[in-house]
Amino acid sequence: MSFKDDIKAQVAAFDAGVRPWASVSRPRAWAYEFLLFGLKQAWACLFGATMVGLLILTHLVWPDGAGLSRYDFLCLAALGLQIILLATRLERWDEALVIAVFHVVGTVMEIFKVAHGSWIYPEDSFLRIGGVPLFSGFMYAAIGSYIARAWRLFDIRFEAYPPVWAPWILALLAYGNFFTHHYGPDIRWGLFGLSVLIFARASFRFTPDLKARRMPMLVGFGLVTLFIWLAENIGTFTATWVYPQQAKAWHPVALAKLGSWYLLMMLSFVLVTLVHRPQAADPDEVRQVPAGL
Repeated sequence: MSFKDDIKAQVAAFDAGVRPWASVSRPRAWAYEFLLFGLKQAWACLFGATMVGLLILTHLVWPDGAGLSRYDFLCLAALGLQIILLATRLERWDEALVIAVFHVVGTVMEIFKVAHGSWIYPEDSFLRIGGVPLFSGFMYAAIGSYIARAWRLFDIRFEAYPPVWAPWILALLAYGNFFTHHYGPDIRWGLFGLSVLIFARASFRFTPDLKARRMPMLVGFGLVTLFIWLAENIGTFTATWVYPQQAKAWHPVALAKLGSWYLLMMLSFVLVTLVHRPQAADPDEVRQVPAGL
């Protein structure tokens, strides 16, 4: 039995043990569904949560004068984690390819932004390009990993999904604006408006347990963006990277960065749609969802 099959068997055994308890009443059923939602979210965050945990751990215990720099260790650890996910079939090869593309896209932006003084990586390392340690690309890849894994775990389907080309235009314009706003106007507010125009009617159906639930896509994007911002605060608190305004003392990353992460997440989302094509939700199944849930 493979590692993935073993996990499935353990989950099935857990469900068989708890399901009778959850079936007694509606509050218990809701509580169990909420538990499964949290467990699936945690499992979808496996790559990103591991990387954030390593940021904290290495900040606390990495010895001065170690033969291997902290940044290089993070890069090698992320690469090792990616290999494990593929070897255990917890991640698909086509997903890994798309995530690798986002890794490259993120690294290119990092090189540009660091060169323009947007933030710095204060520690030395060997595995770096233009002042940017290579592990940083894995932090972007973690976003794509989460989206791809959540897509499968929650069997995500869509209602009123926009034409395929529309999110791509938004994502490419958003990515380009990260570079061009240094030389010309910053069009991010226009991009926010465009995202509302594109996704205002769109919802996604996700299944934590037995019943499909619905959420507006803009709300889902906002929640993911919030958690990315929280992770970035951990990154700066551990001095893994530092913004100019944090040079003298740490303080939370400005809420304005939520907008930047929201736009960059759009690129991650559309890249994942290359391997997980948006499928329409079954109208009959969607109608089974109780009003207000």
